[in-house]
Amino acid sequence: MKSESLAEAVNKRRTFAIISHPDAGKTTITEQLLLFGGVVRKAGTVKAKKSGSFAKSDWMEIEKKRGISVTSSVMQFDYAGKRVNILDTPGHEDFSEDTYRTLMAVDAAVMVIDSAKGIEPQTKKLFQVCKMRGIPIFTFINKLDRDGREPLDLVTELEEVLGIAAYPMNWPIGMGKGLKGIYDLFNHRVELYRREDQAESLIALNDQGEISDAEPLAEESIYQQVLDEVRLLHDAGNQFDAAKIAQGKLTPVFFGSALTNFGVKTFLDAFLQFAPAPAAHTLADGQKIEPVATDFSGFIFKIQANMNPNHRDRIAFVRICSGEFKRGMDVTLTRNLKKLRLSNSTQFMAETRETLETAVAGDIIGLYDTGNFQIGDTIFSGKNKIQFAKLPQFTPEIFVKVTAKNVMKQKSFHKGIAQLVQEGAVQLYQSYSTGEYILGAVGQLQFEVFQFRMLNEYHSEVIMTPMGKKIARWIEPEQLDEKMSSSRNLLVKDRQGNPLFLFENAFSERWFKDKYPQVKLTAKL
Repeated sequence: MKSESLAEAVNKRRTFAIISHPDAGKTTITEQLLLFGGVVRKAGTVKAKKSGSFAKSDWMEIEKKRGISVTSSVMQFDYAGKRVNILDTPGHEDFSEDTYRTLMAVDAAVMVIDSAKGIEPQTKKLFQVCKMRGIPIFTFINKLDRDGREPLDLVTELEEVLGIAAYPMNWPIGMGKGLKGIYDLFNHRVELYRREDQAESLIALNDQGEISDAEPLAEESIYQQVLDEVRLLHDAGNQFDAAKIAQGKLTPVFFGSALTNFGVKTFLDAFLQFAPAPAAHTLADGQKIEPVATDFSGFIFKIQANMNPNHRDRIAFVRICSGEFKRGMDVTLTRNLKKLRLSNSTQFMAETRETLETAVAGDIIGLYDTGNFQIGDTIFSGKNKIQFAKLPQFTPEIFVKVTAKNVMKQKSFHKGIAQLVQEGAVQLYQSYSTGEYILGAVGQLQFEVFQFRMLNEYHSEVIMTPMGKKIARWIEPEQLDEKMSSSRNLLVKDRQGNPLFLFENAFSERWFKDKYPQVKLTAKL
């Protein structure tokens, strides 16, 4: 870094994921943040299918057709002296594993909640992962431009269901057609509601926390009601505590409307003030590595094939944990100690990319991959071997047999399967006896996406035969006897050749354990 030190550069980074239940407005708020970063000039919406205006973060064809995010996009921009890295995650529960791994690569999370629906099951699951990591969580309660639930109910539910203390940074003055603005407790002002194309209108509060009597809003009954609620929050609510926010024990709550870009700038300004710069990362042996350490290190948390269908490329997403990346540098891949030169690197803006020359700890970079990398891999420079802690893995619950419809297209069939399973959304197994391909996944949507991409990206039409739910259990190779396999416990092997059984149900697993008490079964490798 010529103009600034490594420590100064790292300190400017703010890397976070946006999490939510599907349709809470996550992609819309991402777009508005990109507007402030000057990355996009006009916000589109995934709902605007007829106009062909799609969110910048939803680049995959199936996402455009269905209006949902099924991959984690990465976007980077500069704002208010900070380098912001946003990771937009899939909201659909079938893609939880992709989201869980993404949450291992960020320093904070923004939780988007629909004001009409409150806490939904998927939000709760993702919140638990953030809590487990102890990272700061910022809450944006969205869709104030529509009628929703009472703000006090929403904040109470947040605390009771998620088990985290909440501090409202602002408070809505009305909702839906009656939305007048937000009472900004943190900035000591009222922000009047305005459409996206209108100028910002801010009214300062006096020492009593009220606006001037000369303001038209002062006469409105809804404003008087909000004053009562704000006094209640002040007397009975949590106190603002920056240290607790940093520890993930207190979530600052913001109200707004991403669709009309109301309250989003207020949120972004406060977020950048209190979100942490990159911190130390834990290694497999429990030690920690500081972001300002001299040697470069990072881990691969995602692999994506065909981000550019014209080039049939494959990108490995790397979270830099320490040091500085320089294009053309030599690194070691910890898994096999292979030496690699990182000459083909990219930085992201959803589907648009630019060649990247340098990056520092906290940044997310893309490496063009010819098959060297796997999810969870560590890469490092220098002489001291580095290995980061393992990323979470899900055991598949539903399975299908998969074959090529056209036997003349076996080459594209095998290539497509090999590349797509490396992304980690579906797992590949082979029958021990017949060699048949079997796919395992957490949810049905993963199979639909796989089938769609095989056809559209590899021109391979596949037939998927449902096998239903199974219980996957691995077995030590030395304990294996192929005679143990039956119709109720199918013997297969995973991509690494490790044997496992797919049990029909819990009863058949218990029956197996009773018959072979010496055999050790494990849910994960």
